[in-house]
Amino acid sequence: MCTTILVTKGATFDGSTFVSHSDDDDIGDQRLVRVPAADHPVGSMRPVYKCSTNYPRVVTDQLGPGYNTSEDHSEILGYIPQVEHTYAYFDGNYGIMNEHQLAMGECTDAAQKYGSEPTPGKRLFYSSSLSRVALERCKTAREAIKLMGSLIEEYGYYNTGETLLVADKEEGWVFEMCPTEDQGDLWVAQRVPDGEVFVAANEFRIRDIDPDSDDFMYCSYLWDACEKIGWYNPKKGPLDWCETVSYGEYNHPYYSLRRVWSVFNRVNPKLKLSPWVEGPFTKDYPFSIKPAKALSLSDVKNLHRDQYEGTPFDMTKGLAAGPYGDPNRLYNYAYDGSTKDVVQPAKDLKGAWERPVSVYYCGYSFINHIRPHLPDAIGGVCWFGPDQPMSTCYTAFYAGVLSVPESFQEINPAVYDSSKAFWKMNFVANWARLNYELMIEDIKARQAELEKVQEDQLEVMDNRALEILNTQPDKLKDFLTEFCNENASEVLSSWTDLAGYLIQKYASGFINNPNIATDVGYSKEWRDAVGYKNGPVSYKKPRKAKK
Repeated sequence: MCTTILVTKGATFDGSTFVSHSDDDDIGDQRLVRVPAADHPVGSMRPVYKCSTNYPRVVTDQLGPGYNTSEDHSEILGYIPQVEHTYAYFDGNYGIMNEHQLAMGECTDAAQKYGSEPTPGKRLFYSSSLSRVALERCKTAREAIKLMGSLIEEYGYYNTGETLLVADKEEGWVFEMCPTEDQGDLWVAQRVPDGEVFVAANEFRIRDIDPDSDDFMYCSYLWDACEKIGWYNPKKGPLDWCETVSYGEYNHPYYSLRRVWSVFNRVNPKLKLSPWVEGPFTKDYPFSIKPAKALSLSDVKNLHRDQYEGTPFDMTKGLAAGPYGDPNRLYNYAYDGSTKDVVQPAKDLKGAWERPVSVYYCGYSFINHIRPHLPDAIGGVCWFGPDQPMSTCYTAFYAGVLSVPESFQEINPAVYDSSKAFWKMNFVANWARLNYELMIEDIKARQAELEKVQEDQLEVMDNRALEILNTQPDKLKDFLTEFCNENASEVLSSWTDLAGYLIQKYASGFINNPNIATDVGYSKEWRDAVGYKNGPVSYKKPRKAKK
């Protein structure tokens, strides 16, 4: 249940590209794993594993030490021919970025056919496996899309509808896929125009497909398959991918579209897009838009930290936010507290919360920064943020590192471990709910400080790395790895200090300054709303309310 954003190079202040993703999967597998480059014997075969977002997502000795853990090895669904050399890449529940600055983001979509199981020999691939194989073998977005499309056509695709954003140093694409029963599994891709910004939030975003345009790629049997299934009537005009293969939004109205509106509205408020539309297949929101101003890394981080602040849907306002502006809403889909299938929209909901980009059940988010003016090992940077975007601190990892620290790569969501990055960020996020409106200001201040320090350090490290590349190229990866490990350690140490500071400062419902504790209390509006004035203010027995 994710949000993913692509900012093309013409939409940024320095000609770089951003691909971002918030992986909203509760307490699933939150590890950032570094899969190393590898050489393989000619004629060997690559296993395709049954993958999961639950812990552990993959267990194998074929993808480096990060996945060679003590649990039983993952089920192998089948094999594809291996290539002689595979590239190193960062991996999460989906592939993230490889050593050649090829980067990806993901979100799951509601599809007419969903929940199909993998079938050995027939349905081998889910989007997570597709993304990994592409990062292992490809340097460009077009190469990756053609490879993933061919794998779907030859080996089959299972489970849900999916969107993968795929970008390289020159261009960015949206790749979407959908399983069918027996007509061949479907995929389409559309290029995002340079200078524009794209967002997807659990609903397919590709609409009318133009077979005569170089901006589209698709499976050769797309039109025939959709017509045979009964999803498409050619007499009605162009094939609208979203309307043809999906139910529209996840779960409830505006679960997806409100996030699309919010990102576009923040990127370019001059467009004055309405947050209200007629239905799930609206075309009021363009495929992509030009921003009002060139975007920076901080801008993209803030898009992922959005909770509708300053809009009519502000999650920090209203009675549901409690006395201290808590934007988090527990995960109920029905008024009676029961949950519904979020892939197929529920039809009998009695209520719903607004669904912002930053949610408490986010496992991690990242912003891949693709910088074409630098060599790949230095130019690619993954800014990784464990837990909820609003309250995390993004930590920088160069694409050319040999490994990531244990604090990011070895995390079990079933075992609390205060030394691990996820649990450090998760603790601060949960503690802040005691008095969100006050504590979030302390968190934002520490975020801004640490992220600014890292950005400044990267400017220095880029130049030092270039010197090493030119004089001692064999030392470059060790240099980048040492820096990223030390930087991650400093970020987590500071976050540990922040946790202690918040505990002390806000202990027992006070603001505790040296030698004095100041009452926080509640606002008059909240006291009145929850019946404070009806409390025991006299010895008289209250009258019973008339029926």
